[in-house]
Amino acid sequence: MLRQGLAFKGFSIEATDGRMGTVSDFLFDEKTWKLRWLVVDAGNWLKDRKLLLHPSAIEKADVPARALLVKLTRDQVEKSPNIANDEPVSQQMEYRLYGYYGVDPMWGGSNYGGNAVTMPMAAFDGADPSTDAQGLHHRGDPHLRSLAEVTGYNISATDGEIGHVESFLIDDESWDVRYLVADTRNWWFGRHVLLSPASVQEIVWEEHRMHLNLTCYKIKGSPPWDAANLLDRAYEQMLQAYYGWPAKHLPPQHAIDLPTPPARAEAV
Repeated sequence: MLRQGLAFKGFSIEATDGRMGTVSDFLFDEKTWKLRWLVVDAGNWLKDRKLLLHPSAIEKADVPARALLVKLTRDQVEKSPNIANDEPVSQQMEYRLYGYYGVDPMWGGSNYGGNAVTMPMAAFDGADPSTDAQGLHHRGDPHLRSLAEVTGYNISATDGEIGHVESFLIDDESWDVRYLVADTRNWWFGRHVLLSPASVQEIVWEEHRMHLNLTCYKIKGSPPWDAANLLDRAYEQMLQAYYGWPAKHLPPQHAIDLPTPPARAEAV
């Protein structure tokens, strides 16, 4: 099912033996648009650490309860590699986390598809990608970015500005970013349009801007979208046909769920 990404903010993280904290952000791979890590606010439990959980650990998203149930214990998470709050998430640190949790760095495959795949922890053997003779880093630089950071970025077509990123639609099974929701209020009477990550040509981080490989005219003729309606397979097929996006960019049939505004998260 597709859900608005940052609507998960404030969801509790429920381990098999108790609550661990709340979701504060997601980190995604700017090349594949896969969500790579949940950033968890652990409150007073692990307050001096940056706590990252891999999406493959999520067993279920309980939207009515505003909770993500994960297949981990509190002890497992507490003993995970330590990242200081002010420490950037390096590729080396990611591979330490992959090795500790036994997760395949290629989890989910490439753009817009795939299921969680786990590998034995022995396959990593604690290797540091900077020194490993097999070069674990050959599997790809993660290029991690924050969903919260990118929300609000300006969007430019090939011939002008069209608006800004209002939100993202995420598949809560594959944990892909399926669509960007663009707000065109300053250009096109406040209409919203859905854009595939396949249409993003470049993200200029220092300018807080995304450049698309589409024209304003093309976007203006996009099939209309109303956030109040379900996003079904028929609509996605219209988008694919109109823009000429490859069929692989269309996930299996699903509906979109728009959670209610987040309630105040309880302290851990």
